[in-house]
Amino acid sequence: MNLFILRHALASNPGEEGLPKDLPDADRPLSHEGKMKLVRAAEAMRELGLKFDAVLSSPLLRARQTAQCVAKELKLKQKPVPTAHLAPDGSPKLLIEQLIETGVNSKNILLVGHEPYLSQFISLLISGSTTTAIELKKGGLAKLEVRHLGYARCASLAWLLTPKQLRQFRT
Repeated sequence: MNLFILRHALASNPGEEGLPKDLPDADRPLSHEGKMKLVRAAEAMRELGLKFDAVLSSPLLRARQTAQCVAKELKLKQKPVPTAHLAPDGSPKLLIEQLIETGVNSKNILLVGHEPYLSQFISLLISGSTTTAIELKKGGLAKLEVRHLGYARCASLAWLLTPKQLRQFRT
């Protein structure tokens, strides 16, 4: 199984782009710039031939919008599925259990979420610890090759692309 891990694109802050100053963090949408860069990144994913059998995202708006944009650009049949296990305070153990259930017939799964949770999750799967220093920028994408999904040391980091590197794959 391959796990592709995507950090959500640039989001608007409360008080920006006509948003209320008291906007809850969970309701922050992608910014105009974030949407534009994300479309280019999704086009690059298509150019790379990436296809996903399942897409899971954090329930926070900016992550859901990121997952929906990628699914639309890649013309995926299935819709992204929000899961609390990808929220910033999500449980890696419960996420792994959900992935095991989801991954029965899945070769490529895309996960969309937030930092520092995603970097810690990658670290856990490749090293058994959440302290490996990995930086996943907004809109950055990582690929993990998983031998047998478990709670620790079950994957290899195949690659990690910054958003700028990812967008360079566009033709």
